Amino acid sequence: MRILDIVVLIGSGFSSLYWSFDDLSHPRETLTIGLFVILFWLVVANANNNLYRQWRGISLWVEIGAVSWVLTLVIMTTAMIVRDLLVVTRPIPDLLFGKWLVISWLMLVIYRVSLRNFLRWMRRKGYNHRHIVIAGAGDLGRKVIRELSQATWTGLDVVAFFDDRYHPDTPFDIEGIPVRGTLDDLNVFVEQNAVDQVWIALPLRAERRMKKIIQSLRHSTVDILFIPDIFTFDLLNHSITQISGIPVMNLSVTPMVGLNRKIKAIEDRILALVILLLCAPILIIIAIQVKLSSPGPIIFRQVRHGWDGRKVEVWKFRTMYLHKEPEGQVIQAKRHDSRITPIGQILRRTSLDELPQFFNVLQGSMSIVGPRPHAVEHNILYRDEIDQYMKRHIVKPGITGWAQVNGLRGETDTIEKMQRRVEFDLYYISNWSLLFDIRIILMTVVKLFFSRNAY
Repeated sequence: MRILDIVVLIGSGFSSLYWSFDDLSHPRETLTIGLFVILFWLVVANANNNLYRQWRGISLWVEIGAVSWVLTLVIMTTAMIVRDLLVVTRPIPDLLFGKWLVISWLMLVIYRVSLRNFLRWMRRKGYNHRHIVIAGAGDLGRKVIRELSQATWTGLDVVAFFDDRYHPDTPFDIEGIPVRGTLDDLNVFVEQNAVDQVWIALPLRAERRMKKIIQSLRHSTVDILFIPDIFTFDLLNHSITQISGIPVMNLSVTPMVGLNRKIKAIEDRILALVILLLCAPILIIIAIQVKLSSPGPIIFRQVRHGWDGRKVEVWKFRTMYLHKEPEGQVIQAKRHDSRITPIGQILRRTSLDELPQFFNVLQGSMSIVGPRPHAVEHNILYRDEIDQYMKRHIVKPGITGWAQVNGLRGETDTIEKMQRRVEFDLYYISNWSLLFDIRIILMTVVKLFFSRNAY
C-alpha cells in the first residue's frame, strides 16, 4: 500500500501538471516538490495512528477519513511551502494543488475500496481468514460471537470457546461454536491446532485467571487480544489513549477536542457564511412575509441548552401568532395547530424557519450538524426519564442532525419517540467525522426540507 500510495501521488501530480500546463515538462523544482510530497506523506501516514495498520474489521469510512486527513495535510502544507519558500522558474497556479488534491483523493479512495472488495471476495472463497479462540463463554463472549457473526466480511472465524464451566459429560456450544474445554486446556489446543489469535473475554474481576492464561501461552506465537468488559456501561465516544505513558480508556468524552474542534469550527463558519450569502434574498422575502402575516417580531428567540449545558438563545423565523403559554411549560406544535400562521405552515413544512440559526452558527453557539436543541423545560422533563439524555450536550446543538434525517423530526409526544431521537443523537456523537457531517447535510437537502413530520 505504501508503494501504491506513492504511485497514486506521482501519477495524480503529473495529471494535475498536464491539466494546468497542457504538457508534462518538469523543471527541477517540480521534481523537488514531488520528492518532498512523497517523504512528507510517508512520515505523516505512519504518525497518524499508522495509516498502514491492519484495517480488517474497521469501517471503510474510518479508513477514508484517515486517508483524507493525511492527504489534505500533505498537499496543503506543500502548497504553502512552495508559495512562500521555493523559487520557481515559472509561476505555479494555485489551482494546481487543488487539482492534485482532488485527483489523488479520488484515486486513493477508489483503489482502497477496490482492495476491500477484492479481500471480501477472497474471504468468500475461503482465503485470508483468521482462526480465533475465545477464552470465556459468558455474556461478554456471547456478545463477541454475535457481533462477529454479523460481520462475516472480516474473515474472522471463531473455532472454539474455552470456559471453566465446561464438563466433558455435558458438552455445550455458544451460537453453534463448541466449548472445547476449560481455560486450563486452552494452551494445549492452541499448540495442536491452527490458531491465529486468542481473545480473552473474561470479566474485569477475573484478573488472576487472565494472568494464568497469558502465562500458559508464553511459548506460543499466537496473537493475544483482551476484550474489555465495558458493554455493561453506557459508553459515549469511548477510546483508548495514553496520559503520561499510562494507558487510559475514555468511557464517555466529547469528540470535539483538539484538531476535531478546529475542523468542526471551520466547517461551520464557512458553510454558514456561504448559505447566508446565497439565501440573503430569501431571508428578506421571508422577513417581510412574517411581518405582514400577524403582529409580532420577525424573529422568535428561545433560550435552550447548548454545549456543556450552557444556555444559548436560538433564533427562528416566527411561525405562530403571539400567545401566552402556561407557566413553566412549552407546548409542542401539533398537526393543524391553530397557533401557526399561514406563512408559518409553509416555513415549518420546508424548514425555512430555521434559516436564522445560521447566524447562531456564525456566533459559535450552534453547529450546522448536531443534536437539535430542545426547550429548557423539555430537558428538565426528559433528563430523569431517559438515560444519557443530557449527554447530547457534550457537543454543540445543530440545525440538522442524524436523528432528523432518519425521520425523527417534529413532535415528540411520547417518551419512546424522544428515546429514539436521543439514541440517534448519541450515535452521531460517538461516530462523528467530517465525512459524517457532509453525509448528513446532503441527506438533509434530499429528505428534510419536505419531511411529512414537520408542522
